[in-house]
Amino acid sequence: MTPVLSVLIPANNEERYIGACLKALLSSDPVPGYTVDVIVIANGCNDDTVGVARRFREMAEGRGWRLRVLDLFEGSKIAALNAGDEKAIGRLRVYLDADVIVSPPLLAELAAALSGRGPRYATGTPEIAPAISLATRLYGRFWLRVPFMRDGAPGFGIYAVNAEGRSRWPEFPDIISDDTFVRLSFAPRERVQVRATYRWPLVEGFGNLVRVRRRQDQGVAQIRQRYPDLMQNDPKPRADLPALMRSDPLGFAVYGTVALMVRLGGLRPGAWTRGR
Repeated sequence: MTPVLSVLIPANNEERYIGACLKALLSSDPVPGYTVDVIVIANGCNDDTVGVARRFREMAEGRGWRLRVLDLFEGSKIAALNAGDEKAIGRLRVYLDADVIVSPPLLAELAAALSGRGPRYATGTPEIAPAISLATRLYGRFWLRVPFMRDGAPGFGIYAVNAEGRSRWPEFPDIISDDTFVRLSFAPRERVQVRATYRWPLVEGFGNLVRVRRRQDQGVAQIRQRYPDLMQNDPKPRADLPALMRSDPLGFAVYGTVALMVRLGGLRPGAWTRGR
């Protein structure tokens, strides 16, 4: 039997984005030695996410791949990830956000990186999707220069594990940051950032950047509190801050101001939003 690579896509009200995500995914280069099983886990949707996703079944079948769509009542990414894992059959698992656009070689490079013995984690090289607001453009431009983003295999938007790696946790815990939890479940020597890219959208506008950055920081703090042993897998590469500032002073100004606002507790009113 041909080995299977499962791609799990949790989706909450992603009608506007899931089509582009699936079109790119199903246009990927062949994955040598594997067939691909795609599972869209719609959760708590009150739009046409399910209908849009189901329209791509024929495209998947034309490649000899499989596309399934689960329609869950509860709007929870963590519950969606666990429901998808219950249905997935692949020894390799790729977890993909519904607003991410993969480049053609990414799936094959992830599969190659996960081959061999021992637990493995892999992700691609992120690119920031074109933004509308100036603040988001400047923030994203500087963020991509930070050493962690270039070399730390951050895994936001997409990450992948092999069977040995997936066995490190029984199910996804109820936490804010699933990508951080998974990345820190692997030592740096077990993580790979492949060269193939993917496009990930930042939220639009300064206020949303602050709110999302605060949520990211809360996610890390939650893991530090609940899973302190995982923090040993989080060595921070040292950044040459003066050189970064000189390379992009405007980007640094926005990036630094966002970080300062988070620390000072600014822009707290209102619920967190993806801001898209």
